[in-house]
Amino acid sequence: MPPGGGGPMKDCEYSQISTHSSSPMESPHKKKKIAARRKWEVFPGRNKFFCNGRIMMARQTGVFYLTLVLILVTSGLFFAFDCPYLAVKITPAIPVVGGILFFFVMGTLLRTSFSDPGVLPRATPDEAADLERQIGNPEDIANGTSSGGYRPPPRTKEVIINGQTVKLKYCFTCKIFRPPRASHCSLCDNCVERFDHHCPWVGNCVGKRNYRFFYMFILSLSFLTVFIFAFVITHVILRSQQTGFLNALKDSPATVLEAVVCFFSVWSIVGLSGFHTYLISSNQTTNEDIKGSWSNKRGKENYNPYSYGNIFTNCCVALCGPISPSLIDRRGYIQPDTPQPATPSNGIAAYGATQSQSDMAAATPLLQSEPSLTSDELHLPGKPGLGTPCASLTLGQPTPPSSMPNLTAEAALTDILPLKEEHVGHQFLTPEEAPSPPRLLAGSPLAHSRTMHVLGLASQDSLHEDSVRGLVKLSSV
Repeated sequence: MPPGGGGPMKDCEYSQISTHSSSPMESPHKKKKIAARRKWEVFPGRNKFFCNGRIMMARQTGVFYLTLVLILVTSGLFFAFDCPYLAVKITPAIPVVGGILFFFVMGTLLRTSFSDPGVLPRATPDEAADLERQIGNPEDIANGTSSGGYRPPPRTKEVIINGQTVKLKYCFTCKIFRPPRASHCSLCDNCVERFDHHCPWVGNCVGKRNYRFFYMFILSLSFLTVFIFAFVITHVILRSQQTGFLNALKDSPATVLEAVVCFFSVWSIVGLSGFHTYLISSNQTTNEDIKGSWSNKRGKENYNPYSYGNIFTNCCVALCGPISPSLIDRRGYIQPDTPQPATPSNGIAAYGATQSQSDMAAATPLLQSEPSLTSDELHLPGKPGLGTPCASLTLGQPTPPSSMPNLTAEAALTDILPLKEEHVGHQFLTPEEAPSPPRLLAGSPLAHSRTMHVLGLASQDSLHEDSVRGLVKLSSV
């Protein structure tokens, strides 16, 4: 095809150049949106979550289901076989009171089991690394390899609370210094604020945020167990007066089962309620009481700094005080790392340019300083311009505003084919990587002299020679 021809192949010669490819430089606006994940999905502890993170429990929940079965079966048998007879023989208030106690027990049990007990968030990698630098590596200290004989501070801190010295221990799992009264639960693998104990019967830890509900659960369960046990015995006595004791047992086998379950469970439940009543009145936790951390007498050296000195005040603080918010934000979204857009280094604003286009322009110095070339800017006397479909070619950046001055043919060719001394140390594209430029007018004396001049200089540098040879080869097509 002649150089000046205007065939259809020439008109579409450069139409394949596209910045919107499926390569990694694809525009972020056209990428498929990834569904945002919530924090409970990547929670590091050994917990199970339900209802999109609203319910939080321990991983071992088998004993919790046993608790549910015992309460539901015993209460169901009582309401089905005992309450109708007792409502007629004694008073209809018996099933009403039993129903209120049952619903209160179930509500406090579920509130204790499904809530966050007060889990402390773990340190971020940056926070953990900074803290490790401050306290040192314990392995290096044990081996005696710490540099310069420097001995880092111990992995404990001391704070003063109401005149009593309290030690804060460092948690090797969570990479934090635990707050006062906090401890690490080995079953849930979390540090819990005001840790009391891990209760398998409720399927969760008992801590600062759910302790009051746990206490109300065991207290109300004690009343419900005593209530059912008392009226089951009453039912058996009333029936035995009519038909005899053995016949009464044969006529109501469900009553016998309820009596056996309540008899063996009432002692442990009532005893546990009494023990936690003592702990609340002295403002202690089960963990502190087992370890013997504090004494209830103010005159001793290890007096309890958390006690208010009044039983009524301690109970009001534990049962009526405000509930602190959860610190782990388990239903929050994970914020992805959004890349910052690169600023064009040639000082020209990228009008609507995508991130991939800016990155390509920044990585290609040969194309970075190259403005948009139109057929008017490359038109020389005696040579036809490019076809209409390829009248404009944008390399790396969109077309700048029309207020920019037009470039002459000499300036355009100078930008396309820079001299050696103007780009010392710059990185050039190979002929295979270079995109197809606008059709250079090979027959033009100006283009020919410029090309020969560049070739004469580039013969001394293989990198320039490869770059220029590729451009000349493309220009002669």
